[in-house]
Amino acid sequence: MRHKVRGRKLGRNASHRKAMFRNMACSLIKTVRFDEDDPQRPRVPGRIVTTVPKAKELRPFVEKLITLARKAAEHEAAAAAFATDADKGSDAYQSWRKSDEWQKWSAAISPAVALRRRAFSMLRDKEAVSVLFDELAERFAERDGGYTRIVRLAEVRLGDAGAQALIEFVGERDRVKPKKRSAPVVEEETVSPAVAEEPAAEASDESAEEAAAESTEEETTEEDK
Repeated sequence: MRHKVRGRKLGRNASHRKAMFRNMACSLIKTVRFDEDDPQRPRVPGRIVTTVPKAKELRPFVEKLITLARKAAEHEAAAAAFATDADKGSDAYQSWRKSDEWQKWSAAISPAVALRRRAFSMLRDKEAVSVLFDELAERFAERDGGYTRIVRLAEVRLGDAGAQALIEFVGERDRVKPKKRSAPVVEEETVSPAVAEEPAAEASDESAEEAAAESTEEETTEEDK
């Protein structure tokens, strides 16, 4: 019985499972940055295809990394107020390095550095960490959670017929709900005045004939009497 035991084993031990999620997360993150001239560039950036159980376990792993990147972006923005534009090694940089502004900048940027090191310990890939903190943090700056989505695929995996799904970042190429189908508007037929007068004229003629017929019937009844 596995009561209150979180997560799926996926037929692997702990170290194998950790390495697998690390590689999958790096693959997903690195597809965001690609070269247009690369013949092996991803067909859709920010998307990989895997099995449904793996996608469900990978999703919280990736979203926690994006949360780290968002927190680091806030500290970097706060530290930018004490930074300098001088080139490293110049006299202006050396004077800033010895001033109180550098002390404030160092205290403000240190949490961001710690978050980058924490993310690197989880990914062990410098390029993936760079994409995570430089691009994805800015992309999801205004979004509180829900950075990825899982979409099941109809095609099964060859070999073992495993259920497949794609996991991708949200925010681009978002799926729009189809508009509800509405009934077509029926246009009323417009009748010309000339056509509208004809039935009225016919009705008046019929009423006149009926009145004449009634008068003749009354006359015949009076003669019979």
